Amino acid sequence: MSASTTTSRRSLVPHDVRLIAHQVRYEQLAFWLNRVGAIFTVVFSVLFLVMLGASAGQAHISFLHHLKLIKYYVPGFVAYGIMSACFTTLAINLVVRRETGQLKRLRLSPLPSRVLVVAIFVSTTIVSLVQVALLLLIGRFGYAVNFPVSWLAFALVLLVGIVSFSAMGVAISTVIPNQETAGPVTSIVFFVLLFLAGLWFPLSPHSGLEKFSNYFPVLHFIKAVNAPFEFQPGVSPWAWHDLLIIALWGVVAVIVAVRKFKWAPRRS
Repeated sequence: MSASTTTSRRSLVPHDVRLIAHQVRYEQLAFWLNRVGAIFTVVFSVLFLVMLGASAGQAHISFLHHLKLIKYYVPGFVAYGIMSACFTTLAINLVVRRETGQLKRLRLSPLPSRVLVVAIFVSTTIVSLVQVALLLLIGRFGYAVNFPVSWLAFALVLLVGIVSFSAMGVAISTVIPNQETAGPVTSIVFFVLLFLAGLWFPLSPHSGLEKFSNYFPVLHFIKAVNAPFEFQPGVSPWAWHDLLIIALWGVVAVIVAVRKFKWAPRRS
C-alpha cells in the first residue's frame, strides 16, 4: 500500500468528523428554531414533572417501602424525556423528511449517508441529554430528590435507552405511510405504552397490568432508570435484566429499520 493511499484514508476520518459536526449544528438549529416541536419534546417533560410534583405533595407509595411519589416521578420522567426525543420526535421528523423529499435530496447530495445518519443520532442524543439535565436539576433543587448514587450505571442506562429507542423510532417510521398520520400514530402508541408501564401511577408488583407491560420496553426502561437512584433497599443500580430486554428490542428495531427504511417518498 502506497504512502499516499494511507494518508488519503487517514484524512477521511477528520473530514467525516467535520461533516458530522456541521450537520449536527444544522440539525440542532432546525430543532430549536421549530418552537412547537421543541416545546412538545423538551418543555412537556419538564411541565409534566412540575405539575405532578406539585400535586403529589407528601404522598407515599406504600408497596415501594413508602417511597415519596415525587422520587418516583423524577427518574420516570427522565425515561419519558429520552423516549419522547428518541422515539416519538425522531419518528415524526423522519416521516416528514421522507414524504417532503428532504431525505431523497440529501441522499443524492454529496453528503455521505453515514454522515447524515450519525448526525441525526448525535443531535437526538443532545436533545435527550438536555432533558435529562433539566429534569435532574429540577428534581434536586425543586423537590430535594438526590442524584443517582451510581453515575456509571446511570450513564449505561442512558446509552442503551438512547440507542435502542432511536432504533425503534426509525423502525416505526418505516411503517407510517404519510406525514399526516405520523403524529397521531406515534403519539397513540407512545402514550398507551406509557400508561400501561405505570409512568403516571406506580404499578403494583405482580399485578396483571405489570405482567402485560413486561412484554414491552417502556416499563423496563423506567425500571432501569429508577435503579441507579437506589430508592428501594437492596435494589442493585445495575438493572441488567431490564437493559437486556431494552437492547433486544433495539436489535429487532435495527433489523426492521435496515430492511424497511426508504429514502424516497411513498406517495405516487
